[in-house]
Amino acid sequence: MDLDIITQDFHRNGVAGAPFNVYLVEDSEGDVKLIVAFEDDENTAVFSLQGLAHGDISFGTNSWRGDMFRDALNTMLRDMSAQN
Repeated sequence: MDLDIITQDFHRNGVAGAPFNVYLVEDSEGDVKLIVAFEDDENTAVFSLQGLAHGDISFGTNSWRGDMFRDALNTMLRDMSAQN
């Protein structure tokens, strides 16, 4: 899976919440996705921004395989880190 990172940020999630990273990425179909990545790889949420803009937060219409996106994202981040 090819992803291009548009922007990213870290959220500490208040005093007691689990911190997470958030990414806006463009996938190979040109759709911009919001990825919410918590510390554990299996805790990853992915939404299409276009769907969110239309109020779609439903499973099945604006739900994506977090594991697949997380694997692609982790590979990309490792490659970027190795280049620096």
